[in-house]
Amino acid sequence: MSRRALRRLRGEQRGQEPLGPDALKFVLLDDDDAEEEGPKPGLGGRRPGGAGKEGVRVNNRFELINTEDLEDDLVVNGERSDCTLPDSVSSGNKGRAKHGNAETKQDGGATKAGSSEQSNASGKLRKKKKKQKNKKSCTGESSENGLEDIDRILERIEDSSGFSHPGPPPLSSRKHVLYVEHRHLNPDTELKRYFGARAVLGEQRPRQRQRVYPKCTWLTTPKSTWPRYSKPGLSMRLLESKKGLSFFAFDHNEEYQQAQHKFLVAVESMEPNNIVVLLQTSPYHVDSLLQLSDACRFQEDQEMARDLIERALYSMECAFHPLFSLTSGTCRLDYRRPENRSFYLTLYKQMSFLEKRGCPRTALEYCKLILSLEPDEDPLCMLLLIDHLALRARNYEYLIRLFQEWEAHRNLSQLPNFAFSVPLAYFLLSQQTDLPEHELSSARQQASLLIQQALTMFPGVLMPLLEYCSVRPDATVSNHRFFGPDAEISQPPALGQLVSLYLGRSHFLWKEPAIMSWLEENVHEVLQAVDAGDPAVEACENRRKVLYQRAPRNIHRHVILSEIKEAVAALPSDVTTQSVMGFDPLPPLDTIYSYVRPERLSPVSHGNTIALFFRSLLPNYTTEQL
Repeated sequence: MSRRALRRLRGEQRGQEPLGPDALKFVLLDDDDAEEEGPKPGLGGRRPGGAGKEGVRVNNRFELINTEDLEDDLVVNGERSDCTLPDSVSSGNKGRAKHGNAETKQDGGATKAGSSEQSNASGKLRKKKKKQKNKKSCTGESSENGLEDIDRILERIEDSSGFSHPGPPPLSSRKHVLYVEHRHLNPDTELKRYFGARAVLGEQRPRQRQRVYPKCTWLTTPKSTWPRYSKPGLSMRLLESKKGLSFFAFDHNEEYQQAQHKFLVAVESMEPNNIVVLLQTSPYHVDSLLQLSDACRFQEDQEMARDLIERALYSMECAFHPLFSLTSGTCRLDYRRPENRSFYLTLYKQMSFLEKRGCPRTALEYCKLILSLEPDEDPLCMLLLIDHLALRARNYEYLIRLFQEWEAHRNLSQLPNFAFSVPLAYFLLSQQTDLPEHELSSARQQASLLIQQALTMFPGVLMPLLEYCSVRPDATVSNHRFFGPDAEISQPPALGQLVSLYLGRSHFLWKEPAIMSWLEENVHEVLQAVDAGDPAVEACENRRKVLYQRAPRNIHRHVILSEIKEAVAALPSDVTTQSVMGFDPLPPLDTIYSYVRPERLSPVSHGNTIALFFRSLLPNYTTEQL
C-alpha cells in the first residue's frame, strides 16, 4: 500500500505530521562538502528520492515561500553575468524539472511535492553561495571602471548645477523679480505663521465641507454665505502672444453688457439702493460689487466691504483663460480696456484690505501681481507702494534686488520713496545678527552712501519726516539753508505730491531710535558736503527743476486710490474738479471700447427730483449729459 493511502487511512494531511526534536534542523553544506558527496547528475539524471536532502530539513512548507527570490539574484542589471554558473546547477535544475513532470504523470504530483520543494530549497541556498563567489570574481574587474564612471557623473553634475562654487546663484537661475508665489496669495498662510493653524482655520473647516463650489481658486476662498455661483457672462480671451508675452482681455457677453448698462444708470442716479437691486439679479457683477464696497466702507462697515471685494475677485478668477497665469509674470492685461480695469481695481482694493488686516507679505504678493500685468505702463503706479510693503514684510532682499535690476532702465532712485526706502532696507539688513560680519559692514556702508544721495537729491523730505516722527532737529540742521523751510517750499508741486505720499504712508518706519541716530550721522555728513561746495549738490538741484514739472495721470490715479489725506490735498485742481468713481477712477484718455453704450433719454425728464438736485450741486453737472 502506498504512503499516500496510509496517510488517508490515518486521517492525516501533508504538513500536519508531528514535529520531532530534529525536525527544524538546518545543516548548510559548503560547496566543497557538496562536491565530496558524490558525482553530480547529468542533464537527464536526478538524485534518488532522499539523496542530497539531508542538508536541509523543512517540515513547514511556508518557510520556502521566499526562496524563489534567490533565483532573481542570478540576473544582475537585467543581464546575466559573463561568468557561467557551474554545470551542476543548470543540470540539476533541468533534471529536477523533468523528474518532477514524470512524477506528476504517475501519481498526480502529490507524492513527491514535498521532496521536490525541499530539494529546490537546498539547491537555491547553494546557488546563493556560489552566486556571491561569482559576483566577487566577475565584478572585480569592472568595479574600478564603475567608480570612475561615477566620479565623472558627479563632476558633470557639479559643473552643471554650480554646487562646487559657493556663493549666491547666478541671475539666470533665479526667479523673475515679478514672480508670484501661489502660497503667498493666501492670507491664511501668513496668519498661520503668526497665530498658528488652529486659531486661523479652527472655525473655517466645518463650513467648507457644507458646500461644493465649481472651481478651486487661488486669490480668494468662496464662502457659504455668498449666493450660488452661476456664470455671469464674464470670460477671458487670448489676444496674441509675442516675444514670450501673452496678451489677454476680459469679455462681456450680451447679458453682462445689459447688466453693465443698468449699473451705469444706477450710478448716475446716485442711489446705492439701485445697485443693491441690481446685485439681487446679478450677484456677481464686478463693478456693482466694487461700487457697493466703497459705499459700505464709507459707512464704516469694513467686513461687508471686504466680503464684496472677495466676491468680485472670485467672479473674475472663475473667468480666467486656461493659459492665463498669475505667477509667471508674462501675462498682460491692457488697462485701456474697461473690461480689464475691474480686475486691476479689485486686486488693489483686496491688497489694501490685506495690509490693514496685518498681512503685509500677502499684500506684497498682490502688489507684484498688479505690477506684472503691465509693468511698463504701470497704470496704478505700484512702484510708489511696493517698497513700503517690502519693508513692512521685512523682505529687504527683494527690495534691494528690485532696485538693482530696475534702476538702469526705470531710474527708481528719482522716486523719493525708493531713494529713502532702499538705504533703509540696507540699514535694517545690517542690523541682522545671522549674517557674516563682512556682509553686515558692506550693507551699512551702502546704506550710508545711498541715504546721503537721497538727502542731497530730496532735501525737502527731512524736516517733514522729523515732524512726523515727533523728533526735534538739531539747531545746526534746522537753521541751515539746505534743510530749512526753503527746501520744502522751493520744490516743484509734482515732487511735493510724491513726498507727501511717501511720508504719509511710510513715516512710522523711521521711528526706531537706531534708525534716527543713523539718519542724524548722515545728515551731518551731507551738511559738510554742502558747506564744502560739492558739485553734486548743484547738479541735484538742476535735476529737480527739470524732472518734476507735472505728475503723470497714473500717479494721480494712485493718489486717489491711496486716500492719503496729505497727498490728496496736493492734487492739482484739474484733477480734483473731475467726478471720480470708485469703479473707474481717472480712466485713460485713450480708452479702447469693445462695445458702445446705447443712447437713452436725458435723466432730467426721467429721474428722481431729490437725486437730480444733489447732482446739480456737482461742479461738472450739465443738463446735456446722457
